[in-house]
Amino acid sequence: MCKTIHATDTQERSPEAKARGTPIALYIHIPFCETRCPYCDFNTYEGIEPLMPAYIDALVQEIRLWGSFLTQGQDTPLPQPISTVFFGGGTPSYLPPENIQRVLDAARAAFSLAPDAEVTLESNPGDVTTTRLEMWKAAGINRVSIGVQSLDDGLLQLLGRRHDSQAARQAYQNARHAGFDNLNLDLMYGLPGQSLAQWRSTLTDTLHLAPEHISMYCLTLEEGTPLDAWVRQGKVPEPDPDLAADMYLLAEDLAGGAGYEHYEISNWAMPGRACRHNLIYWRNQPYLGVGPGAHSYMGGYRFANLKSPRQYIQRVNQWADKGAMPLSLADLRDGGPLDTVDAIDAPTEMGETMIMGLRLGQGVSEAGFQERFGVGLRERYGPQIDELEQLGLLEWRQSWLRLTPRGRLLGNEVFQRFLV
Repeated sequence: MCKTIHATDTQERSPEAKARGTPIALYIHIPFCETRCPYCDFNTYEGIEPLMPAYIDALVQEIRLWGSFLTQGQDTPLPQPISTVFFGGGTPSYLPPENIQRVLDAARAAFSLAPDAEVTLESNPGDVTTTRLEMWKAAGINRVSIGVQSLDDGLLQLLGRRHDSQAARQAYQNARHAGFDNLNLDLMYGLPGQSLAQWRSTLTDTLHLAPEHISMYCLTLEEGTPLDAWVRQGKVPEPDPDLAADMYLLAEDLAGGAGYEHYEISNWAMPGRACRHNLIYWRNQPYLGVGPGAHSYMGGYRFANLKSPRQYIQRVNQWADKGAMPLSLADLRDGGPLDTVDAIDAPTEMGETMIMGLRLGQGVSEAGFQERFGVGLRERYGPQIDELEQLGLLEWRQSWLRLTPRGRLLGNEVFQRFLV
């Protein structure tokens, strides 16, 4: 179970101590979008561009704040090691490129950024111009994730995307010509009215481009989004889950045949090109998120920032004006940018490790679980594992427990068994 941490809890000093010296991932949230897609429920906004300068100022301040917070109490302060950086959103590529440079410079000053760190920027195809690519590369971006979603122009219009299929292909070629050798393309399937033939065409064309990494996500109709309302009103057809399953199997077949490793439920990569940043999430390892609505997990605590960009800016500026170092996570919540702080107990951490780890193609390691928690997989989850093996949803491969092909289609049925 999770428990809310109160300002009087003396254990709140532990996250920085527990994280110290261990490389963590850094997520940087950019909440700006030129237009908001009708299927999106992320913490992102359109029409707030006047906030950009103040937002970047606040983001730089928060990065400095965490850099100091994670070194406090040391006799000889050493910067917190960072192994990966990920600009997500929203639309990070919508920012003026010099702001990307400024934020990364702040991260390098506050933390110890590994020389071989993977530094990813999410981008819309229309933003992937030669000039921007050169500036991103000079800033230190070495991996670009392009939100293609589809190479069918009709489906792109349904999704409210600003680009067409030709613009997506041009964005990819621009990135290649700029010297980027680690590219991801995001695709979506299970869309209203999408046929298997349309999906096959998008897959075939994407594989012909040969990006190092492909993320393929099944559409989820999120409550409160325009697309969900359109489906409820009968303006667009309801997605067919059986057809979506067929699309998933087709993706496995075609991507596998092209040499891609299906290393996570929704992600395929050429050998050695799995997303190192997201692997940290799936392995339930520590990460820090900055920006409005960003989530973090360190030292047995999970915490999240305020979602409102305006409130976030105000709270960070309040701390900058104080000029005083926060001593605990409660300090960062009470008057600071944090909104929630929860302690994660051992059973919850075990369950989350199973749920996240089983998303990976290799699954969960018996030895790794034993080393982390001091208990074996069967000792902790024997009845659940037996049941799921009998249902054909889990299997052992040597000392790794993983989803079967059928289990990948019914992942949620598996995951809920570990919420105990």
